[in-house]
Formats: sequence, structure tokens, C-alpha cells
Amino acid sequence: MSYVPEDKDDKKNNKPTTTRIMIWVGVGAVGLYFLVSGIIGIATGGH
Repeated sequence: MSYVPEDKDDKKNNKPTTTRIMIWVGVGAVGLYFLVSGIIGIATGGH
């Protein structure tokens, strides 16, 4: 016997939750910080 998860109306419940949005905003902010600091580091020659 295999376990098959029940279909829970994916079409109706596909809106992201506020918690998930906040997690992605945080991930994006950290990624943007590293990207910008890397570009500034390259532009200034690592000083």
C-alpha cells in the first residue's frame, strides 16, 4: 500500500500566506545586500 496525499483544492488555496511573503522579502533583502556589497567591493578594489 502506498500513501497518496489527499487533494485539498489546490486551485482554491493557491494564494501565498503572509508568512511566506515575509520570508521571501527577507531572503531577497539578504541576497540584494550581498549583491550590492559585492559590486561595491569589486568597484573599490576590495578596500
